[in-house]
Amino acid sequence: MSRGTGKAKDDTFFRKVYAVVNKVPYGRVTTYGAIAEHLGTRGSARMVGWAMNASHTDLQNVPAHRVVNRSGMLTGKHHFGGPKVMQQLLESEGLRIVDDRIINFEKYLWDPSENNPRKGAENPQRRKGKKSAS
Repeated sequence: MSRGTGKAKDDTFFRKVYAVVNKVPYGRVTTYGAIAEHLGTRGSARMVGWAMNASHTDLQNVPAHRVVNRSGMLTGKHHFGGPKVMQQLLESEGLRIVDDRIINFEKYLWDPSENNPRKGAENPQRRKGKKSAS
């Protein structure tokens, strides 16, 4: 039995990534790792990056500019047709960028798993302000 190239598997993963990225709210960002974690493929942040790079040639309108690295750096900026395009897109949504880094990154960070009922119980921010039942 031949193993094949994995292209169909990659294509399915990319579509799942795009579905998550399409949910990132205007004026917010998420990270490659947060998307991978949300999809249950922790450790595949690099593969999420590949999906973001491929999204520029895909016919789907994916807001790839809203995906940054875990430090808030615009590491994918070179895939937008110019070194300042990603920055300009984020700034047009109200974010401030200095030296390719989002200022007040934590304020704008959106975690896709916060809206995931499977993982909601694991998210300590959901429990903030609630008293324990014991």
